[in-house]
Amino acid sequence: MKNGLFISLLCIFTILQSLEAQQSKAGKPKQFIYVLRLVPRLYADSAWTKEDNAILGRHFVRFQEAAKSGQLILAGRTSEQGDKTFGIAIFEAPDEDAARKFMQEDPAVAGGLMTAELHPFAVALQRKNP
Repeated sequence: MKNGLFISLLCIFTILQSLEAQQSKAGKPKQFIYVLRLVPRLYADSAWTKEDNAILGRHFVRFQEAAKSGQLILAGRTSEQGDKTFGIAIFEAPDEDAARKFMQEDPAVAGGLMTAELHPFAVALQRKNP
């Protein structure tokens, strides 16, 4: 009888551990990257309007807030001009739907300054901050 109780408790314990591990893995944020590209009308610096610059400011503030909250891992852009320039944002989200929503609500994307393409991503190595 004692062996039967021990085996039952062991099975329950094993099942609970497995469920806990699955829940913790499911709840862990996933990483994504989106690539941002300027719309052609903004290739020339002289084409930018005050409204475009205001939208870009909101885009930058949103990234600052996401970095402070820990959602944004990294963001930046190339220093090339015109159609060669692009930016990236590496961030965490619970799932692809949430990641797509984060990308589409980016003021630069929603405001029509940039197009964006989403990709699942995994940071393999990261430099420690000095």
